[in-house]
Amino acid sequence: MTYQLPKVWSDADSDQGKFSGINQPTAGARFEQKLPVGKEPFQLYSLGTPNGVKVTIMLEELLVAGITEAAYDLYKISIMEGGQFGSDFVKINPNSKIPALLDQSGHKPIRVFESANILLYLAEKFGKLIPSDLAARTEVLNWLFWQTGAAPFLGGGFGHFFNYAPEKLEYPINRFTMEAKRQLDLLDKELAKKTYIAGDDYSIADIAIWSWYGQLVQDKLYPGAAEFLDATSYKHLSAWAEKIAARPAVQRGLATEYQEIK
Repeated sequence: MTYQLPKVWSDADSDQGKFSGINQPTAGARFEQKLPVGKEPFQLYSLGTPNGVKVTIMLEELLVAGITEAAYDLYKISIMEGGQFGSDFVKINPNSKIPALLDQSGHKPIRVFESANILLYLAEKFGKLIPSDLAARTEVLNWLFWQTGAAPFLGGGFGHFFNYAPEKLEYPINRFTMEAKRQLDLLDKELAKKTYIAGDDYSIADIAIWSWYGQLVQDKLYPGAAEFLDATSYKHLSAWAEKIAARPAVQRGLATEYQEIK
């Protein structure tokens, strides 16, 4: 049956599939919550999604580099159960999205939200994985911000309609597959010319992009998507993805254990 567009939209008749229990058209806390706070300098409230693993990988890279001040406590926010809408979490991130970071290493705790901003915050705080040279730093930020703008088409667009939507719909799948493949082609062409996405050195841009696109071409995001997108045809991107995946800190960042919040 053809969808009839109403004059004024209402969520009353909106089928959100598996997300129906958590999606609402309003922001803010929905229940009182007391998040645990550990003794480590950083408190990370997150989950092992592409955006979530960006931060665990970053913190593990810092620890591997010998920066003991990057120690962290990691707590699980069960997003399918709505944990991101609890009052304490909303105080850290009013947008109710994981990951959310609390830096309690100074005189006053600092909240940091949005995964790309967390990467930038940690890189600048410790002087790692971001160049000091203006031109090189700007190139890293070019790609870091590219990822923040591009990934919604991959996750909320392609990933949703390919993997999560209640039914397979040809138009949105074709629309977002076209864009996903354009992005993969872009990354493949860039990585044909350089070792890492922003140049010769591994950076926070690689962490941000690998967490989405590296895992995608390795078929770690949406089952069957790598074959559907013909990911092996992007040879330079695939080689870069394998190289990043082999890093000890990346493996540790993916394998970290989340403490349950009771």
